[in-house]
Amino acid sequence: MDARLLDILVCPLCKSNLEYGKADEKNSVPELICKPCRLAFPVRDDIPIMLEDEARRIEDPA
Repeated sequence: MDARLLDILVCPLCKSNLEYGKADEKNSVPELICKPCRLAFPVRDDIPIMLEDEARRIEDPA
């Protein structure tokens, strides 16, 4: 993902900055993570899907 795009994107709900999370064994696609909202928005084909309905809720580490 282009770093310039990451610099200007914010969470559509709270307007906080987002962090880029790479795809790994737990997540099949890269994600943009909003820590205050505890949501992870998927990035498919280098296109961020910034819809609340498409976001994955991040669980509390227990």
